[in-house]
Amino acid sequence: MVKGFSRLNDSEMELMLKAPLLVCILIAGADGDIDRKEIREAINLTQSRQKGDTELTSYFKEVSQDFEDKLKILIQSYPYESTQRTPLLIQELGQISALWKKIDNAFAVQLYKVLKELAAKIASSSGGLWGMNKVNAEEAKLLQLTMISDPSKN
Repeated sequence: MVKGFSRLNDSEMELMLKAPLLVCILIAGADGDIDRKEIREAINLTQSRQKGDTELTSYFKEVSQDFEDKLKILIQSYPYESTQRTPLLIQELGQISALWKKIDNAFAVQLYKVLKELAAKIASSSGGLWGMNKVNAEEAKLLQLTMISDPSKN
């Protein structure tokens, strides 16, 4: 179990563990195409975050296990069309805001920052012309993860 999740019930814990996967699907799929580079970027970030000794280390050890397999399974559970998938992901990610008060604030602030970093890295990992203008309009609208409240402002 992830340190700091003791006050969460099973479904809340599952949502928190799914958060990086949901962000990946939301941002990578914003343009209608979840490509290999975007998935690789998400995997790299989650794996790099399990090293060191931060509050998030145990969280990312849990999240990064079988990340790609979990991602593929989760993608299958959402509609194929991004116009139908995106509102569902926004709604699900929005539920995280209510959980911030149930977990340690320092952990919540760090996790929020990493989710935003993940969104930015995924958005800039693919597309564009010769490496320029990689973030498309659909991704740019979602990049700030406005559906999740900033726990540092609570």
